[in-house]
Amino acid sequence: MWKSYKVLFVAALGLAFMLGFTLTAADQAEASGVIVDQGDRGGVVWDVQHRLQQLGLYQIKMDGVFGSQTRQAVTQFQRQYGLPATGTVDLQTLRTLRANTFTADEIEMMAKLVYGEARGESFEGQVAVAAVVLNRVNSPKFPNTVKGVIFEPRAFTAVADGQYYQRPNRDAYRAVYHAIRGWDPSEGALYYFNPDVATSGWIWTRPQIKRIDKHIFAK
Repeated sequence: MWKSYKVLFVAALGLAFMLGFTLTAADQAEASGVIVDQGDRGGVVWDVQHRLQQLGLYQIKMDGVFGSQTRQAVTQFQRQYGLPATGTVDLQTLRTLRANTFTADEIEMMAKLVYGEARGESFEGQVAVAAVVLNRVNSPKFPNTVKGVIFEPRAFTAVADGQYYQRPNRDAYRAVYHAIRGWDPSEGALYYFNPDVATSGWIWTRPQIKRIDKHIFAK
């Protein structure tokens, strides 16, 4: 299992420049409604492969070439999301794929937060922290972007005290990928806190869901 995570991690970070181009190309493709099919190559294909890897559907090294395995992964994605299973990336498929995945920069931000907030915790606890970020992105109570959620003033201790800026380890990335793929050990929590050090009286008023390691997760 870690092999697929390592492929995503190394490819995403080692090809930062390419991914920057990828996102621009994907924006252009969305604007024009271009269909990407087997045999195509370039920025949009990189972006598609990168996002399919996040969902566990494309498990080999990204190469920017729309081959048979990319087509198979696209078809599987389309079936899972109720789209026509054509194996080609039309505008609807691209929009749905982008709506359910994240950029390399967003994954990096979430991994940094997980490492800063929950390193040393169990893997379940780390996934729960990542899930809280995603739950907030999807909640009308919070900003609707990963960056907006993480850097909202006083939202996370690790950002405030600088621990966020440490380099994440592989478990932090794995936790993010598991959360993206739908595992939410927090059971829908929007908040969490360490009861041993929490100084906010308000956080204790939130309905508590469960405790994982040192954190209580709450609504």
